[in-house]
Amino acid sequence: MPLSASQFFLYNNFMKDFPSTIPVFPLSGVIYFPRTNLPLNIFEQRYLNLVNDAYNKGGLMGMVQSKKDENDVYGIGCLGKISDYQKIKDGRILINLTGITRFKILKEISNNKMYREFKVDYTKFVCDIRNSEVKINTSDLMSKTKIFFKRNGLLLNWVEFEKLNLTQKINTLSMIAPITNEEKQKLLESITLESKVQTLKDIISFYLFESALNSQTIQ
Repeated sequence: MPLSASQFFLYNNFMKDFPSTIPVFPLSGVIYFPRTNLPLNIFEQRYLNLVNDAYNKGGLMGMVQSKKDENDVYGIGCLGKISDYQKIKDGRILINLTGITRFKILKEISNNKMYREFKVDYTKFVCDIRNSEVKINTSDLMSKTKIFFKRNGLLLNWVEFEKLNLTQKINTLSMIAPITNEEKQKLLESITLESKVQTLKDIISFYLFESALNSQTIQ
């Protein structure tokens, strides 16, 4: 679908702020979303180099989930900014990444560095930088989520959670929900917040249905 005039203007300004080629940290089992925070303990030399280079050039770096074949990665990842950086005496670096926007990988860039760089495009995810919040009824999703989390022994401070805006709530639940990496990737690739809410509700509903079916079978 082509961008509207307002989206096109927003995207052009957006592109001025974010590089088309970025260093990317591929990590299995970690799905990272815009407007969330991801603490990382960096100790491998290639990623120490990546973080130091990114930190010295504006702090932007990408996260993407690696597939079973470690050299292969998913096509959609998330751009983050290093919002906290601490060097530890033993050589490790502790950072916090604040999610900005998702990106689509176009191709890998050949380099002489220890880490990987990719040419990326942000066009599909211009919605990630909008400040306006859409109104979506999430009461059914939230009630099912609380049941699902409780059954899986996952504790969440719901009082603090309610202080988040809707986008942060949905992205946070998508990150921490006890579901498969493939399901989390599907949530990451959901373009709009509406589609992400529906996908998350479908996934959680399936698990609750399966759990109820298993309980009936055991009885």
